Amino acid sequence: MVLNYIWIAFFIIAFVVALVKLIFLGDFEVFPAMMDSTFASSKTAFEISLGLTGVLSLWLGVMKIGERGGVVNVLARLLSPVFTRLFPQIPKGHPVTGSIFMNIAANMLGLDNAATPLGLKAMEQMQELNTKKDTASDPMIMFLVLNTSGLTIIPVSILVYRAQMGAAQPTDIFVPILLATFFSTLAGIIVTSLYQRINLLNRTMLLTLGGMCAFVAAVIWGFSQLDSESMNLWSTSIANILLMTIIVGFIVAGVLKKVNVYDAFIEGAKDGFTTAVRIIPYLVAILVGIGVFRASGAMDALIGGIAWCVEAVGLDTNFVAALPTALMKPLSGSGARGMMVDAMTTYGADSFVGRLSCIFQGSTDTTFYILAVYFGSVGIRYTRHAVACGLLADLAGIIAAISICYMFFG
Repeated sequence: MVLNYIWIAFFIIAFVVALVKLIFLGDFEVFPAMMDSTFASSKTAFEISLGLTGVLSLWLGVMKIGERGGVVNVLARLLSPVFTRLFPQIPKGHPVTGSIFMNIAANMLGLDNAATPLGLKAMEQMQELNTKKDTASDPMIMFLVLNTSGLTIIPVSILVYRAQMGAAQPTDIFVPILLATFFSTLAGIIVTSLYQRINLLNRTMLLTLGGMCAFVAAVIWGFSQLDSESMNLWSTSIANILLMTIIVGFIVAGVLKKVNVYDAFIEGAKDGFTTAVRIIPYLVAILVGIGVFRASGAMDALIGGIAWCVEAVGLDTNFVAALPTALMKPLSGSGARGMMVDAMTTYGADSFVGRLSCIFQGSTDTTFYILAVYFGSVGIRYTRHAVACGLLADLAGIIAAISICYMFFG
């Protein structure tokens, strides 16, 4: 529903801006430019979707091997001591615990197709424990914030889009995204815990969060000692080594579990082909809307206005052109994806704006969409502090993304 209003707004605002330019400035080129953008954007959307098929099939095939090999179950067991303290109202040993662990682990691995059904199952089980059936419980809100904060170890789709858009090193944003999404998730946990008065000052949580913070601080400090060229080299090398290790690790896990890894890969790869075809109409719709909005001059006016405000307070304005992706992400995943692709098309996949838009895309998740789907599935009407906590986590992710992008690519 939100994306519907945004899409309509793109065309109406673009038409009004173009009409004003025609009447008051005598710009007779604006309407032909808008029509040309519809054809160009449609072609771009189809070419991108077609190009995604091979790489998306590869990664979804690898992910299916990991799923069958029990990697998700292993992660669930590793996360168990932490999540039992984040959800104190859930009785120990309740089946919902397993669904929560599996959902979070699947999200971390980028297994969206597996994560959503597991998340809906977890919401149904938490609703059984909920005494007020139309009001979100504390465990539900913590669970939703963990989902909306977007903690992902492998941002497969973003890497695929960068490869398709011609990035020299599609994986160079791998480490920056990991760092940005960490800060988003950490902020979400802390803010929600403050709302719910969950004590994070216990040995397990201090060791876990403190250890993660220390590791991230060490990574940031280590990279800050390098010049930009060395930083790029190390970041890309580490990303490629980690990704290849994950691929081999998934295959080994499948072999140890006596899984037919080839058949599992083929099954996952079929999903990749289906997914690539399925996103064509959505990508055409959003890219055409953005194309018309940009061709009318409305996008330049919006970015120019924000840049003026940023410059007025004495800050650098290089990041402003990527902000549409960040502003769209809480509302719509496909809308933000379109903004990210548009930024890479307009400024270049390896430009500062192109890279930052990718980091924005990977640092958080679609807050309002997740809230609507998960709460809607169990009839929750009163969301309490879920929206506030989710948006604060998004804000932390945006700020972290900007800072980290300047550190790596500024």
